[in-house]
Amino acid sequence: MISSIFHAILYRPLFNLFVELYNILPGHDVGLVILVITVLLRLVVYPLTSSSIKAQRSMQSLQPKLEALKKEYKDDQQKMAQATMELYKNNKINPLSSCLPLLIQLPILLALYWVMRDALTSTNLVAQLYSFISSPGAINPYTFGHFNLLNPNIILAILAGGAQFLQARTMSRQMPPKNAGEGSKDEGMAAMMNKQMLYMMPVMTVLIGLRLPSGLTLYWFWSTILMAAQQYYLTYKDKKAQVKDAALEGEVIKK
Repeated sequence: MISSIFHAILYRPLFNLFVELYNILPGHDVGLVILVITVLLRLVVYPLTSSSIKAQRSMQSLQPKLEALKKEYKDDQQKMAQATMELYKNNKINPLSSCLPLLIQLPILLALYWVMRDALTSTNLVAQLYSFISSPGAINPYTFGHFNLLNPNIILAILAGGAQFLQARTMSRQMPPKNAGEGSKDEGMAAMMNKQMLYMMPVMTVLIGLRLPSGLTLYWFWSTILMAAQQYYLTYKDKKAQVKDAALEGEVIKK
């Protein structure tokens, strides 16, 4: 039942999109097909990803208040949980929203893995195609004339790891100042953990990319780059809004 739903909702539509893009894009370059699919999928999940990024940043800004609640209710876990949820509610934050894009990304990755495996190796594409999609016969797995996207590729794996580092860096937290006092210890610990993840995730991405078909690694590279760009854009937008609000507040005070 679940596999039938997965096939109907994700696998077959992506398979047909993959083949149709291969038919219409110039040069019939499968690497270009993956880029276009990445952009389209990023546009679909853009609202969810934006809310996730905002939720993560909001939760970071609330960290001092959360630490204060832990100290206040250290002997009563139930009250601490209630106070934490109240804090999230008052600040209009849904902690689960930061995990939602990841949960959506996993089935998409699985679907793309099977789509690329089947599309790039099959000589009979018609069985999975809708009636209005024409079959190209077979799909050339090479992109840029050199990279076979069916096989792992160390260059693409390293590029994906570098993109992961860039994306993680845009969300990394700064260490608290040394003179911030006792209350900064927990903040420093969280920042240190984030710093470790900053380097661990790219390394893990490279190691995983060395085992996957490079077509999937190429998708991960483009997807991570676009995610980093989205984070940068939202950060710039928020800073610009803060500067504008501060300027308006200053004008009000002067009046």
